[in-house]
Amino acid sequence: MRDVAGPDRSVRDLVPFRTAVRTWFLISLETFGGPAGQIAVMQRVLVDEKRWIGHRRFQHALNFCVLLPGPEAQQLAIYIGWLLNGRLGGLVAGTLFVLPGVVALLVLSVIYVAFGTVPVITAVFAGVAAAILPIVAQAVVRVAKRALVHPLLLALAVAAFVALAVFAVPFPVVIAAAGVTGWVLSRAVPRVLAGLADREEPDAVPPVIADDALHAERLSAGRAGLILVVGLFLWILPILTAVLWAGPGSVLAQQGLFFSGAALVTFGGAYAVLSYVAQQAVDVFHWLAPREMVRGLALAETTPGPLIMVVQFIGFVGAYRNPGGLDPWAAAFLGAMLTTWVTFVPCFLFIFLGAPYVERLRGNRTLTGVMSGITAVVVGVIANLALYFAIHVFFSATVAVDWGPVHLRLPEPVTANPVAVLIAVAGGVMVFALRWSTLRVIGCCAVLGLAAGLAGLPLG
Repeated sequence: MRDVAGPDRSVRDLVPFRTAVRTWFLISLETFGGPAGQIAVMQRVLVDEKRWIGHRRFQHALNFCVLLPGPEAQQLAIYIGWLLNGRLGGLVAGTLFVLPGVVALLVLSVIYVAFGTVPVITAVFAGVAAAILPIVAQAVVRVAKRALVHPLLLALAVAAFVALAVFAVPFPVVIAAAGVTGWVLSRAVPRVLAGLADREEPDAVPPVIADDALHAERLSAGRAGLILVVGLFLWILPILTAVLWAGPGSVLAQQGLFFSGAALVTFGGAYAVLSYVAQQAVDVFHWLAPREMVRGLALAETTPGPLIMVVQFIGFVGAYRNPGGLDPWAAAFLGAMLTTWVTFVPCFLFIFLGAPYVERLRGNRTLTGVMSGITAVVVGVIANLALYFAIHVFFSATVAVDWGPVHLRLPEPVTANPVAVLIAVAGGVMVFALRWSTLRVIGCCAVLGLAAGLAGLPLG
């Protein structure tokens, strides 16, 4: 058979390339429900059904991806695609993983900008936004159960919440402090990591491709240097083009630079970084309003692919409203594509550069300590995001309170929206009591919002 992945393949065509492409495309259509659901889909198809890769190797790849900034589910797809079909396989797997979501969210963004002021559409979006609150609360619970296995880690999560919600400490600072604290705890109090032991399970049925037959590359400084140069060039080129073409003060240049930086601090999944992205996009750059940030997240929840895809919505709306000398629709499309590019291209760079070293990283106590601290802090970060969304969904106006190092944004009680509260409560019942899927909850809350709008009830 022909070697489709390049000369560095240790074994050729373990999986026919066309078969792999078709499989990754079908997987991409099922990637709803956040990273947990996306990883579960890949495990079901690749480990249980196709048996192209064993559970242990799948888990090792996932452990490595969790160490990286960015959407771990997409990085896992790139990693496994690389294992099966080399770099070309990784490129195809990672691209197909996000492509349906890119297209779907682009269409939804157009509908939002074009028809978002129509009362019926506004009512639907209001219901969808209210559904986000119980969904984010569920994420807090899930991450907390997995990460807060020791009282010190719980204290770290609470400290992160207070730092963000009360003292407005920048998100990158919180993440950096969490990594250092996790490392210190792993050295000073080793039992903190006792509950984070590797839970790998043996392969119930051997995979059709043995572990030692999967793709491998020899460690090479030249190879790593080439990947780094090419990856950085592809990552930076669109940003440089935007700066030179539209000017350093243009919205395209701002979005390219900001989301490139955000891509480097997205530890702990999309929910963790979204509080930082929301604060910057709304309060610093003024690309969109607080409620629009919530609606954008709701739209991203309804599309396949990583939840961090919401940045495409932010780029679209922000560029549409600040087009500079461009046509607003052209600016919106460029903003969406540029934002998507700088968010996901680094994922390929991280995997292709670091995957050959994964065995050396596995079981490293220092990295385990760092990641335990970051994962614990993620609980506090997501809780802060839930608070941010609740304030802006349940209340129409807020007031800033600054007192020394304390920086709070409190809601105006007279602007409370009881209809939004009731829809969110109904969504909470669906999520926690009925255990409905994310799409089903969002759909039902959208119907509730529409019903409230048709009945003439205030939706904010």
